[in-house]
Amino acid sequence: MNQLVLLIVLPLLIAFLLPMIERLSRLLAYWVGPFMLLLTIAIGLNLWSGLASGPQALNLGGFRPPMGITLYADYVSLLFVLALHIGCLLFWSVWDHPADAIRRRALSLLMVAAGSGMVLSADLFNVYVFYELLAVATYGLIIRANVAASFASAIRYLVLSAFGAALILIGIALVYSATGTLNLAHLAQLAPEQLNNTRGLAAFMLMLVGFGVKAELFAVNSWVPEVYSTAPRRMAALLAGVVSKLAMLVILRLLVLLFPYPESYQVLMVLGILGVITGELAAWRSQDLARMLAFSSIAQLGMMFIAFSIPGEAGIIAGLAIGLHHMLVKPSLFLLASRWGGSVSALAGAGLRSPIAAGIFVLLALSAIGVPPLPGFWAKMLLVMPLADHGTNMYLLSLMVILLAVVFEVGYLLRVVSRLYQRPEAPVEIRPHRFLDVTTAGALSGMLLLVVVMLPATSSMLGIMAGQVADVALYIQTIQPTSLLAGVMQ
Repeated sequence: MNQLVLLIVLPLLIAFLLPMIERLSRLLAYWVGPFMLLLTIAIGLNLWSGLASGPQALNLGGFRPPMGITLYADYVSLLFVLALHIGCLLFWSVWDHPADAIRRRALSLLMVAAGSGMVLSADLFNVYVFYELLAVATYGLIIRANVAASFASAIRYLVLSAFGAALILIGIALVYSATGTLNLAHLAQLAPEQLNNTRGLAAFMLMLVGFGVKAELFAVNSWVPEVYSTAPRRMAALLAGVVSKLAMLVILRLLVLLFPYPESYQVLMVLGILGVITGELAAWRSQDLARMLAFSSIAQLGMMFIAFSIPGEAGIIAGLAIGLHHMLVKPSLFLLASRWGGSVSALAGAGLRSPIAAGIFVLLALSAIGVPPLPGFWAKMLLVMPLADHGTNMYLLSLMVILLAVVFEVGYLLRVVSRLYQRPEAPVEIRPHRFLDVTTAGALSGMLLLVVVMLPATSSMLGIMAGQVADVALYIQTIQPTSLLAGVMQ
């Protein structure tokens, strides 16, 4: 399990060495990044096989918690780390701009290292440090050369991220003042007595909003349509598909380990409902394809918040299913929008000129809507059923919002599909898709179809993942086999 730290250290090291490597050999600088990502993916897959016996923890430097730096890996955290490394490798060509190729490649590797560290860290302060590194890396990556709108959207993103970071730091300070520790396993033991109060709820709210900036939480998600519509499409695909889920996983850890109280779940549900409503309404009214997809992403993340507001494993299973489905569908749609960006009305006949790309879009749209037996249907069913089972007013309201959201999704996605196959009244100039974009979108769509075939195995794996995340005692025991409280009391 010592290899766990390599998932963070290797991309971080190469990110800082890349400018010097370029001075020695431009060819080496071109290939060292992809090669390193392949290496970390292989390491991650090897670690995955080792998790069959249960989650693993690594105490860096031999310092035992709560004093040292601890990394924690279970199936969920390692899955999202692998998704980040694979996603960066798939979308590597977005940084192949001659003017600033090395800068963008270094920033992309920094983003991979920071995102991995944020998910694997078992200490609140280290989570915060990696969150800041992730923000710094994404600032530079969302800017397109000679596109003024991307600079404006980056400034908005910068301001909101800085605001979120300040809130996180205040929330961490409140937690530390109440408990005297920031180790998550230690906090999980102290939380029932020390954080089950007004101070604890305030800390949760502050950190929820702070991390919610990256997780597209209402109402700190105003950067999403601006960034996703102006950033390079492959960068938008990576942000929407993977990076947003990293922040969501941190929020889930906080909810399960530190703040598993009714007030926390209610706050999460209310903000999730507002995210779904605003996202779907804005997507339905949008006439620009890229912005429509961005607003749709906000709604999908809102559904994840609603799912995680359901106590117990059922909510975690639903949230993971929606998140993994979104991880496959949304990047593919953004890749297809790379040549179909702009007004939806201008897409008339695009499907006739690019039948393969249009066919992939239709498949993705049907899954997003929830047409059986595609994975989108099963993901929504996993959310709808526990909401209906609880039967209280708030859960029934959430259920109605989810069903209404499906209606809006049908409206705006089928509107796009109908335009794709509508014969234009006059010849329209439509740029052909890049082969790599269509291939990547096709590969991700193929994974959707593979899930349909392997549905029982997928369902079983989701249950195992949710069980690990929900088991607070397992988390504590993995981090420190002997009670942390016993060590403090001595």
